[in-house]
Amino acid sequence: MTLNQFLLILKARRWLIAGIFSLVVASALAATLLMPKTYTATAAVVLDVKSPDPIAGMILPGMTQPGYMATQLDLMRSERVVLGVIRALQLGDSPELRELWAKQTNSAPGSFEPWLVDALLKKFDARPSKESNVISISFSAQDPAYAAALANAVVESYIKTTLELRVEPAKQYRTLFDDQTKQARDRLEAAQLKVSEYQRTHGLIATDERLDIENARLSELSTQLVAIQAVKAESGSRQVQAAASPDRTQEALNNPVVASLNTEVSRLEGRLKELESSLGDAHPQVLQTRANIAELRGRISAEVNKVGASLSMNNRVNVDREAQIRAALEQQRQKMLALKAQRDEALVLIKDVESAQDAYNRVVARRDQTSIESQSTQTNVSIVKRATRPYAPSSPNLMVNLALAMAVGLVFALGTAVSLELWDRRLRADEDVPLVLGVPMLGVVLSAPRDGTAALPMGSYGALNKIGNAPKDLARIGHTAAQPADSAN
Repeated sequence: MTLNQFLLILKARRWLIAGIFSLVVASALAATLLMPKTYTATAAVVLDVKSPDPIAGMILPGMTQPGYMATQLDLMRSERVVLGVIRALQLGDSPELRELWAKQTNSAPGSFEPWLVDALLKKFDARPSKESNVISISFSAQDPAYAAALANAVVESYIKTTLELRVEPAKQYRTLFDDQTKQARDRLEAAQLKVSEYQRTHGLIATDERLDIENARLSELSTQLVAIQAVKAESGSRQVQAAASPDRTQEALNNPVVASLNTEVSRLEGRLKELESSLGDAHPQVLQTRANIAELRGRISAEVNKVGASLSMNNRVNVDREAQIRAALEQQRQKMLALKAQRDEALVLIKDVESAQDAYNRVVARRDQTSIESQSTQTNVSIVKRATRPYAPSSPNLMVNLALAMAVGLVFALGTAVSLELWDRRLRADEDVPLVLGVPMLGVVLSAPRDGTAALPMGSYGALNKIGNAPKDLARIGHTAAQPADSAN
């Protein structure tokens, strides 16, 4: 179908097209005017996901996850939030809603709230803004004030629900941590009591003064042992020297008695030499002097023996003192080992106390934090815009409906005209003759104008209208027009 043929069809069926178009537009206009008006109220909230939590003191990782916004949208559309709206506005006490519910569900028991929740969710919509944390909440109703009240109620119920979802676990954990705190305190008290009993039984004190005293005593005994060992070694060497040369020991040489006797012997020996040279060996004075010298030497030997005996006694005393000090040192060492073992055991008990104290402190701190969280009244949701009463209806939209009706009416009218043309095909242009009749075109009937001017081709449509519209005429004209062509062939 050419453009010329299409335009001729439109021209021929212009009244039909205009009628269908007008009918569709008028029907849409009437339906739009008769439809009940619906008003949409919109509120908006913002979710703060970047500020630190005021209680935890850090940014909660769950708020930065990609699914956090989708979770909040699902929460807004949840039954819990809608039930909060129903209870806040006391929609369950509305006789109209009860009557409508009874008609639709035959007053099935226990189905009113679920039915009302589904009915409200159909009128409710929540959408996030693009690339932001703002969520728009809209509610549609025939009453503009009612729509605004519902939108604001949804916002309040959503904020309350987010707070409850945060506070309820904290309340549960608070009860748990109360029990844990009591148990931790009992363990701490038991550990402290055990340490006190152990210290009291073994005579230990917290400052370890006894251990310091015993350690100082051990050091002193070690010093004494070293000193007595040195003294014993010296006395032992002097004893050996005294046994070999008793008169040559330092003690013997420094003894005043031995020294005086040696001096007297030296004097008598000098006198003896004088007497022997003057009186001879047999003189009584010489003999008497010799006897005196022998007596003095005996006394010297006795004194030297006393000095040697004194050195031996002193060495034995030093040996005994070394043995005593060594025994005392060993005893003190064993005592120190016992004290250290007791101290180590006490330290283990003290470590148990410290561990119990640390566990108790952590549980108390966690309990205090959950207690604060359970009393929190702040959320990360803030109201950006409260819904106000809309003055213009959101539906039906007259201009949009008319535009759609015009488009649909025009398409429907054109489609109807083309369909009728295809169903009842007529010759409306020169090119329709060979297409419809299947014969070549031999001539064109011209329409003479009434004003006497030159005739213009009027087309097959005008010619056939003047000849007639009967199918027999069309067939006859086509047969007549085809004979010369056949003869020529």
